[in-house]
Amino acid sequence: MEEANEERSGCLLLLAGLLAVLGPSPTSSIHVYTQREVYGTVGSPVTLSCSFWSSEWISEDISITWHFQAEGTRDSTSIFHYAKGQPYIDDVGTFKERMEWVGNPRRKDGSIVIHNLDYTDNGTFTCDVKNPPDIVGKSSQVTLYVFEKVPTRYGVVLGSIIGGALLLVAVVVALVYLIRYCWLRRQVALQRRLSAMEKGKLQRSAKDASKRSRQAPVLYAMLDHSRGTKAASEKKPKGAPGDSRKDKK
Repeated sequence: MEEANEERSGCLLLLAGLLAVLGPSPTSSIHVYTQREVYGTVGSPVTLSCSFWSSEWISEDISITWHFQAEGTRDSTSIFHYAKGQPYIDDVGTFKERMEWVGNPRRKDGSIVIHNLDYTDNGTFTCDVKNPPDIVGKSSQVTLYVFEKVPTRYGVVLGSIIGGALLLVAVVVALVYLIRYCWLRRQVALQRRLSAMEKGKLQRSAKDASKRSRQAPVLYAMLDHSRGTKAASEKKPKGAPGDSRKDKK
């Protein structure tokens, strides 16, 4: 699985490199991404995610650095550094025994985890990535808010997102059922129409058959009458000569 992910990452990097070469700008810079805000509760862990995109292959000289600026201060201190394939947690500050490296530069991931949160962890964390020769770029910042419990504001936003997603799924399902219902009704109506047409054809054919059956005796009677009339007319002239001879005597 890891080899497949590395191969996929290599393909994406190759594609990005080709786009960078074919693009209108001959220069490119590394891009770093973090969340804007992260919420945590006292005593719980929190993940500070950091991802990046580089136009260069992930080299052995890649470096990832995290800085921390406490809330209400202007001083920024280094709390974590990754270089030469090894993570280093700085011995300065209160994070040295509570920090865990969970990133993977091959997957363009420079995330860390801070355990056992405290109110003193409130502040701004900065993620900076260098992938020589791709070293030009802007770092990204995420602000951590530590509370006794998850703030209502955050819960409402999260609930709204989940509710919106569920509502969208419900709308899609309802739309699918409505389309299916309309299609079935149309099929039923079409079937009824075809059945009515077939029934009408059968009724018309039955009427035609009964009409022909009623007309047949009349035709036969007319034919018999015409035949009798013709026979009577043929017999009458044969008796005429005899009568004339009797008259002469």
